[in-house]
Amino acid sequence: MPGEELGDSGFRPGTGTYRKDGRIFAAQLGLKNIRSGFVNVIPLAGRYQPRQGDSVIGMVQDVGPSNWMVDINCPYTSFLHANETQWKVDFGAASQFLAVGDTVLAKIGTVDEIKRVNLTMKEQGLRKLANGQILKVPHSKVPRVIGRGGSMISMLKEHTGCRIFVGQNGVVWIDGELGGIALATAAINMIDRGTHRDGLTESVRAFLEKSPGTGAPGPEREQ
Repeated sequence: MPGEELGDSGFRPGTGTYRKDGRIFAAQLGLKNIRSGFVNVIPLAGRYQPRQGDSVIGMVQDVGPSNWMVDINCPYTSFLHANETQWKVDFGAASQFLAVGDTVLAKIGTVDEIKRVNLTMKEQGLRKLANGQILKVPHSKVPRVIGRGGSMISMLKEHTGCRIFVGQNGVVWIDGELGGIALATAAINMIDRGTHRDGLTESVRAFLEKSPGTGAPGPEREQ
């Protein structure tokens, strides 16, 4: 709640918070999230607001000679330039690497003063995501889908046998056997509906354990 003390001494105030008399308070209604030494409050309403360094999942909307326009589920135009990939892209050949409708795992490189978002795929693990299924949740629910220390997402992977990536923009990519994808989708929808419930992790575990599993994921598992 706005004005509620967050009780996180040793952390710095982040998005949606303020410091007063050496203590950190919530500036808006939302969910507390601790990340990289900052305590943040993610608003329960409104669209995703991109921040530098966020991992996001986006869909290519348009292709230029040397860049791509990417929908990352936010109000602003987002671009991925060929120089921000690990590919050697000749001018005019961008469509040979990514086409309209392709899904990418990227990071927010920069957000300028007029809210133009530049993406990057130069870091290890960032890439085009082939196959799989896209699921969207409110961006404020992402910390619950991931869980403390990655506990929730690890449990989902273990019981469904799926590879799962969760973007900070609320877009989730799931890949695996059809039964595993269906189970993961149902569990994530359950998390979405029950974000404020006590004992959510145990409820999701019980749901997964009652459902037939699809085996452990292979060595390429990633979040």
